Amino acid sequence: MDRVKLNDTLEFSRLIYGMWRLGDDADTSPAHVERKIQSCLDQGITTFDQADIYGDYGAEAVLGGAMKANPSLRNKMEIITKCDIVAPCGRYADAKVKYYDTSRAHIDKSVEISLTEMAIETVDLLLIHRPDPFMDHHETGAALDDLVKSGKVKNIGVSNFRPWDWELLQSAMTNTLVTNQIEISLKEISPFTNGDLAFHQRLGTKLMAWSPLGGGSLISEGGKLGSVMDEIAHSFGVDRSAVAVAFLLAHPAHLMPVMGTNNLERIGKISDALKVKLDRETWYRLYEAALGNEVP
Repeated sequence: MDRVKLNDTLEFSRLIYGMWRLGDDADTSPAHVERKIQSCLDQGITTFDQADIYGDYGAEAVLGGAMKANPSLRNKMEIITKCDIVAPCGRYADAKVKYYDTSRAHIDKSVEISLTEMAIETVDLLLIHRPDPFMDHHETGAALDDLVKSGKVKNIGVSNFRPWDWELLQSAMTNTLVTNQIEISLKEISPFTNGDLAFHQRLGTKLMAWSPLGGGSLISEGGKLGSVMDEIAHSFGVDRSAVAVAFLLAHPAHLMPVMGTNNLERIGKISDALKVKLDRETWYRLYEAALGNEVP
């Protein structure tokens, strides 16, 4: 498994296991969760993506059950989590509306809860989950810097930020933001041309790609896109999901797809995407099919 260097102290596996559905499985026992983790580790997937809100604020505790049962797992993993979404469910059931909270008090409390729920002492990477229109960037930036100084968080990044959101927060921080996790796939190709990828390529920032299978829709995609994916998949002896992920891996921005499934068989095939090598013309065949017309 290739490794991606985000800064001088942080490396991720090229493929990342996303845990947003971890609490949705019929079996959330520590033993079953450990089997998922071990299947990833066996493929060289060492990076695991969490968020406080996943599973109605319950997914971190599900992971924590496995970490308590087998503490040795921690040294084999890089753990990401996120904060700032307050939704009227779980621990925030009394909230009257869904909103974002990037205040120091909320960020500090969220990190403390995440550490406790996951039974770990530090988070390898904390992401601000969504841009907050009400953000005081000076307060937020200082809070994030202080978390790194405290050792509770090793690195800071963001998720779903546009270039101007990134620049605003970075302007108030001492630590350098290390990544942005954005939605990008054959179903969401706008970042290739709307400036998002170009901005981060210029900075040399390595991006994570969430929902690389278009929320699962690419697995059953019809039409020209489905046909092209199937043709390429057949030539490499893989399924079409591997082709969809390979489309992202081929891009020179060194995207890191975040793959989420509870099915152990599918988890075991996540690394099949590495078997697919796309040349420029084949990449554009997929891009054209996703675009719906030839490029201008």
